Amino acid sequence: MTLITAPDGLVVPPGEGRTLVTAAQQVTFKVTGEHSRAASSFEVLVPPGFDVGAHLHTRSEELFYVLEGELDVLAFEPRVRTRDNWREWESSSGQRCVRARAGTVILVPPGCPHAFANPTSDPVRMFFQASPPPDHERYFEELFDILASGPQVDHEAIAELRKRYDIEQLTPLRMTPGAARGGGPAR
Repeated sequence: MTLITAPDGLVVPPGEGRTLVTAAQQVTFKVTGEHSRAASSFEVLVPPGFDVGAHLHTRSEELFYVLEGELDVLAFEPRVRTRDNWREWESSSGQRCVRARAGTVILVPPGCPHAFANPTSDPVRMFFQASPPPDHERYFEELFDILASGPQVDHEAIAELRKRYDIEQLTPLRMTPGAARGGGPAR
């Protein structure tokens, strides 16, 4: 008789997981491709003034859950993809950028333009899941290596990295430390 056993599950306590830190973001790996065939999961701390810029993935699906704080977010195809400010985009059905508060879930299917930015003066904590693994794990590791390699950001290296990991950047990534912006998106 052959005994078949199921693999053990994984429990990651609060504050645990491998953490990568730069001025732009802090990412803690919670579940990796080593543990899941479905998705990589991360806890991300988004500092004030960080704007990931609108981008899309042709193969990846992503899920964001705002745990603490507020982010400006979008997840739709705009009528016109302007190169500068995704917060001004509008979809054919009238969707616009929204303010995501704690408890908000954002699901992004492959091919859907999406963005998030922290316009507040406080850090935002969110749960982030990317499928399939381990693409986003490797992307974060290589990105953080590039950002830690010197005082000047190697924009060409980052652009090449994005191409390799299925990231088409539609508007610029921006980091304005400590710069909270007034106003805000349509609600």
